[in-house]
Amino acid sequence: MTETAHRYAGGCLCGAVRYAAEGEPLYAGLCYCADCRKASGSAFVGFMGFRATTLSFSGRTLEFGGGDALRNSCPVCGSLVFGGKVGADAEHTIYAGSLDAPFLFRPTIAIFARDCPPWAIIPPGLKIFETMPG
Repeated sequence: MTETAHRYAGGCLCGAVRYAAEGEPLYAGLCYCADCRKASGSAFVGFMGFRATTLSFSGRTLEFGGGDALRNSCPVCGSLVFGGKVGADAEHTIYAGSLDAPFLFRPTIAIFARDCPPWAIIPPGLKIFETMPG
């Protein structure tokens, strides 16, 4: 890791599931789709994409496939931590709420804006996509 590269670390509420990512994310944003809203219990999920080769994971997870996404949560505390199949997918999404240093999350896009509930706000300055970007 170079002096300018970041290290992103995080995990679940109880600490049983942990991850570390080296370098900058491929993308970062907020997803307002119904699946993410229901999985998180919030208006959106903050996410950051990383190549699998830049990530390390520890701890056993509970995998759940809903829609097109495979989500990994902690089987002990239930925290939603990351997306993707470890050992199979080329990229993973880290859920920004699980970061140890949440100030490192800098979203640039909002996806599935068509599903944003009327009581939620899309922050100004984000590139907005009504559905999944192509």
